[in-house]
Amino acid sequence: MTKVAVNPVDVGKKYDQSSSMSETFNEGQVHLGYWYGEQDETSMTEASQRMTRKVVDALGLRAGEHLLDAGCGLGAPAILIAEETGARVTGITVSGVEVAEAQKRAEASGLGDLVSFQYGDYMTLPFAEGTFDAIMAIESLQCAPDTVEALAEFLRVLRPGGAISIAEYTTEAGATPEQIRRFAEHLGVEKVPTLLEYIEAVKSVGFLVEEYTQCGPRVFGVGPKYIDSAERSRDKLAAAFGEDVVAGLKDALTEFFSLGSGYAIITARKPVS
Repeated sequence: MTKVAVNPVDVGKKYDQSSSMSETFNEGQVHLGYWYGEQDETSMTEASQRMTRKVVDALGLRAGEHLLDAGCGLGAPAILIAEETGARVTGITVSGVEVAEAQKRAEASGLGDLVSFQYGDYMTLPFAEGTFDAIMAIESLQCAPDTVEALAEFLRVLRPGGAISIAEYTTEAGATPEQIRRFAEHLGVEKVPTLLEYIEAVKSVGFLVEEYTQCGPRVFGVGPKYIDSAERSRDKLAAAFGEDVVAGLKDALTEFFSLGSGYAIITARKPVS
């Protein structure tokens, strides 16, 4: 994979600016949801929680284990995981606003003994080798200036036998160069890798790939769900941000989901020896 000149400070500012919208629009969920097709009437927040559960189920996380949430957003997934599994979760993000809001959420949840959040760059993690039993990165690896270097850092802080699960947008086979360019532009990245490119990157640093799922049709392929959610939340969003912002959000969502993308969950393990 090519190296990309991404400044973590700029990434942090991006999420500083968007966090209030994520909080209002999707109750602090900063990633996409998972639906079982157009007839699935699950709410957007519940569908996003379903995605979190799918990633965690792939890890086989158990009570007492320690999970790193690399790119933790506003903390909602970490708190859900701690509540449902009894695992400890440490979240890290380059957004100061996200850290503050995630800490508030943890205190309000009563799970402060299991969940903690801190400011930091996952390219240079402030943890010793073998600190974590598992790592998840939901729609955060796309921000890495070098995907392979980020994965190598994840491998370092993971204990032997520990697992990692990555959920990411992928470029679909058959996408035109213009679609690929426009989609990357919307995400604010230089390139969106294919599923195979992600798998090869994971393997290249020493992980053993155990499972991968291309679930684009159930995640990115249900774009109307997000647009409908924006309409149902119109009053709440308009009160917080104004009618013009609501209209702009719906237009942006319509264009974004018209571009076409895959979506994959990849689970791998650090060798025991």
